[in-house]
Amino acid sequence: MKKLRVLLVDDEIIIREGFKRLFDWEAHDCEVVGEATDGMEALAQIDALHPDLVIMDINIPIMSGLKVIQLSRIKHPQIAYVIVSGYDDFSYCQQALRLQITDYILKPVNYEELGTCIDNLKISLFEQRVASTEEPTVREERVITGITRYLQAHLAEDVSLAVLAEEFHLNPQYISQLFKNEIGVGFLSYLTNIRMEKAKKLLVSTSLSVAEIAQQAGYGDYRVFTKVFKKTEGITPSQYRREFFEGAE
Repeated sequence: MKKLRVLLVDDEIIIREGFKRLFDWEAHDCEVVGEATDGMEALAQIDALHPDLVIMDINIPIMSGLKVIQLSRIKHPQIAYVIVSGYDDFSYCQQALRLQITDYILKPVNYEELGTCIDNLKISLFEQRVASTEEPTVREERVITGITRYLQAHLAEDVSLAVLAEEFHLNPQYISQLFKNEIGVGFLSYLTNIRMEKAKKLLVSTSLSVAEIAQQAGYGDYRVFTKVFKKTEGITPSQYRREFFEGAE
């Protein structure tokens, strides 16, 4: 998988330098290709550089980050956006979600959270790629597609690299490398991501208990499930369900 091209947009140089120096872009197969300090410059850079991902503050001069996203979506619908903001304001979150952003991160930035966000984006891009092609032509793509479909179908089971190796008659190390090469994330990161997505869907669409949802998401111990969920989502499964329905009222 090619490196993700990233554009940083923030009017504070210390924030932009922090992103460049404190986050390990290389470890996440990304490269920073440009910067912008205001909304108009951001639009120009998006047109010129065609980044895969724009990391942007909402409150920037001339034109807000949300307006930049709204306008750039017309010409560049495929670009992903991560909003970084000092405002823990639900109305901002609502506006950002309506624009289908990838994530909303509060300042000061937690770089581990940013790393998880980028890994999840890579998984999403891979799934879009798979969905958009009927018959992948490269052997590695056919193999990884088969493996990811197997994982989705057996999510409630105890699936490991050893299990996959036996099922697909491949070396575990080869499968592990496939995930890094074709999706851009490790096997465990991918498995955790799809398990959390499954859990979130069940939390908001069923009345199953947290323990039952844990089982369906592949966690035999609901306490382990709760711990992983809180680490990835920032809140417990029960809080996630409660906040979803409170926000819908």
